[in-house]
Formats: sequence, structure tokens, C-alpha cells
Amino acid sequence: MKLRYIFVVLVAIFAAAAIYGWTIIAGGFSARGTPSTIETFVAKRLRRLATPTRARDVKNSMQASPKVLSAAKAHFADHCASCHGNDGRGATLIGRGLYPKPPDMTQADTQNLTDGELYYIIENGIRFTGMPAFGEEEGNEHDEESWALVHFIRHLPSMTDDEAVEMKKMNPKSPAELAKEEDMRKFLAGEDVEPAASSHEHHH
Repeated sequence: MKLRYIFVVLVAIFAAAAIYGWTIIAGGFSARGTPSTIETFVAKRLRRLATPTRARDVKNSMQASPKVLSAAKAHFADHCASCHGNDGRGATLIGRGLYPKPPDMTQADTQNLTDGELYYIIENGIRFTGMPAFGEEEGNEHDEESWALVHFIRHLPSMTDDEAVEMKKMNPKSPAELAKEEDMRKFLAGEDVEPAASSHEHHH
């Protein structure tokens, strides 16, 4: 009786997996979609399994301070905000186009990670996602910039609107934006400037 029960459960699991797989295939593999509940559940557990146990217990080697937070804010705006947004919520053009989407780092799923886990993810990335490895060498536990970013991630839930506006000035600029700024500089300096071509810009 017990064997029959196990067999029925296994058949049900495989059938459900087959139906789910067929649903995904029938719907295509567009990155525009939102991960299903099952995918999200599995991804969260895989993320935890991908972080070595030893790494989870590593403590932040940097003390939080206004100076550290300010440097981390600028680093985040320059390196991370294109996907994660200045506020860490992931509502950016690139972020919305990724699959899976960047997490809202102000929420518990990210904030409940240990400092060691956050540091490990920054340094080593996450496979099969858009999160790259920013660390220069594997196994390094002393990258001050990454530890400072951990402090900034902890700060995200209490970040103010003024801070987000301030960070916009630190975001990377496109060639078109840089060209416009250069034209404005020349105009203000009294130099002859030809209007910047805007017909080739890509608007969304």
C-alpha cells in the first residue's frame, strides 16, 4: 500500500512538472514575462544553496559611517542603479527587461539575507540571472567597496527622496546626454554650436 502511494505521488509530481513545462514552452521564452510562483520559490532556494555556508557567517569588516555610506551611494549609482534603480526597487528600463527581474531590495527577501550573503552575491554574482560578479578574485573577503555596498543596501528601506534625486547626478550618462551637455557648455562659453542631432536617439 505504501509503495502504491509513493508511486501515485511520483506520477502526480511528474505529470504536474510536464504540464508546467509544456505551459512554459507554449508561451515562449520571452524575458518580458514575470516569473511564476513556482519559479520564484525555486529561485530563492537555489540562491541560498548557491551561497556557501561559510560565506553566510562572514561579518562586515567595515564600520558604517556617513563617509562610508556616501561613497557607497556614489558607487551604487554608478555601477548598480541601471538595473536596480537608485532606490533599489528594480523599476528601471534594463531591470524590467531582465528575467528574472531584479529584486526589490527594500523588501524582506533581500534585507533578511546576512551581510555575508549580500557580500558574496556582490562579489560572485548569481548564475542564470543578470547579476554579474563584481569581485576581482574568487574567495576575497576583504573588498571594502563591496562591504560598503552592503551597508548601503541596508540603508535602502529608509532612503529619502532627496537622496534618490542626488543619485541621479551620479548615474552613468549616454553618449547623447554627454553630447548635449558639451553643446550646452560650448553655447554658454559663446562658441558656435551646431544643434545636436536628436533624430537618431532611441526613445522608450
